[in-house]
Amino acid sequence: MNTVAPPTPEQAAALRQLEAASQRLQIGRPEEARAILEQVLRVAPRSSDALHLYGVSLRRMGDVIGAELPVRQAISVDKRQPAYHVTLGDILQQLGWPDKAEASYRAALALNRLYPPAARQLALLLNDLGRPDEALKIITPLVAGLTADHGLLNAQAGALKGLGRLDEALAVYRRTVLIAPTSGVAEHNVAAVLGDLGRSEEAEAAARRAMAKGVDAAETRLVHARALLAIGQFDEAETAFQEALNRSPFYMDAHRDFAQLIWMRTEDKAQATARIDAGLRSDPDAVGLRQLKARVLTFAGDEAGADAVLREAVARHPEDVELRKSAAQAAMDVGDAERGLADARKAQSMSEPGDAHADTFVCEALLALGRADEAAAIAQDISRRFPQAQQALAYLATAWRMMGDERYRALYDYDAFVRPWTIDTPKGWSSLPAYLADLTESLNGRHQLKTHPLDQSLRQGSQLAHVLQTDNPAVRALPQALDGPIRAHIAALGRAKDPLRSRNNGRYDFKGVWSVKLRPGGGRHVDHLHPEGWLSSACYIDLPGAVAGEDQQGWIKFGEPGVRTQPKLGPEHFVKPEPGLLVLFPSYMWHGTVPFEGRESRLTVAFDLVPGKA
Repeated sequence: MNTVAPPTPEQAAALRQLEAASQRLQIGRPEEARAILEQVLRVAPRSSDALHLYGVSLRRMGDVIGAELPVRQAISVDKRQPAYHVTLGDILQQLGWPDKAEASYRAALALNRLYPPAARQLALLLNDLGRPDEALKIITPLVAGLTADHGLLNAQAGALKGLGRLDEALAVYRRTVLIAPTSGVAEHNVAAVLGDLGRSEEAEAAARRAMAKGVDAAETRLVHARALLAIGQFDEAETAFQEALNRSPFYMDAHRDFAQLIWMRTEDKAQATARIDAGLRSDPDAVGLRQLKARVLTFAGDEAGADAVLREAVARHPEDVELRKSAAQAAMDVGDAERGLADARKAQSMSEPGDAHADTFVCEALLALGRADEAAAIAQDISRRFPQAQQALAYLATAWRMMGDERYRALYDYDAFVRPWTIDTPKGWSSLPAYLADLTESLNGRHQLKTHPLDQSLRQGSQLAHVLQTDNPAVRALPQALDGPIRAHIAALGRAKDPLRSRNNGRYDFKGVWSVKLRPGGGRHVDHLHPEGWLSSACYIDLPGAVAGEDQQGWIKFGEPGVRTQPKLGPEHFVKPEPGLLVLFPSYMWHGTVPFEGRESRLTVAFDLVPGKA
């Protein structure tokens, strides 16, 4: 019979000291833990547990660089402890080495494939690296039981969000609330994904619950503010945005949304940039605030002002790559393509080789300078690497048109790719005019803001996001009215090898549904494309009398690039709107709206489609 020898007095004392150090770490006193562990390591310098805890204590004290060596020493003494590998992974990730951190987490899982801390940390890292599919495979086997911890569930929900499976992510976040009903963080996560889904009233209530449970972070205030804005409580939303900024004065998401709300309510660029200017007085080197101010000025029609702001910012921060991209765009907006190309080339040189985002700025500048062959080569390379990149297809088509290349018509085949359809009358309405009247009443009631948001194509009008997230019967019936024409269009397109039809599997999913109300005397869509779609649309709900004429007021136009070209290229194709008409076209195709006069507004619904899942 085998027996285990009792520990020596020295060993028993070391064990007690290790327990004491561990307790100090648990109650947040790492300095005391370090002092105890230093005593242990003088007696037992190769104690793997002591080395590991010593590294943990240093990291908790903020000495991340110093923490790495003792943890590596612990692993060299005993490679079989997954906890050691997880700690090393956390340190490496904090030091900015995600590849090495991933290897450490995977080493822990190789020892125990169901070790929760390793699976959680690896999944969170993979989510951050844009690999949610891998994260989901790792985390799913560990969350089947009711005892799964918050970290595992949050990692699973994050992966589902990264894959666009928001309803499933919401279900997981709701599960964390059931497991931990007093957790404000869990309520915050529910509120955030409800906001992403456009379920704004529920998001607002969940954000309030999070704050009632003790969460008072700027991020929660921002979720609450966005929900208030979406349900039309504009005064309350302003206050909530300001509360977020009071807690985090340089929180760029809150600054952007607050500036946008003020702009949409007032159409006054000075009011919209007032808080940004206050931040810049506090910190003149706040690059993000300068970029945001330039963006507000651009969408307020002050391209020269935006260009001046960015030129000053580049002079202060010449090596900031995102600032260079913004400066390149601003230079092109004011017609200085040579300077735009110089800034774009600089941004490209500072980016990773093959960075498609940086390459597009160079491509756009080359189009503005009339160097179509060079632009075509860049756009073709991006399209080869990213076949679904709609912007690259638009730039490639534009370059081919400038060059007189016959391949242009394979992408811009208006007869085959741009088709008008009449939407169906949904069940419950006696006629299409009756349905459109009810839909008009519902949408008009929600279009309450004065002018357009930032980063959108419309000018002098308002936009509603997440249109379908309402209980109004006419709005809820919209997918039914659209389904028949969409399916007919997809069938008419057929299958072929070109970028549009090669993706046609006979099915579709919506990728956003919104409504736009343009006002007369300048209301329009500037020429643009839809970078995240496959097929895009314009569905006409209520139209001004000016559209009925033959002078093309308020008509949709195709082919005129939304970027500068030399020579300038004009529109090639027009479609006359009619109430109930749905126009479908490729998302990469340039399109815009001719301004219209009169006293009546122009009301539309639009959406993007992507190929449907099986």
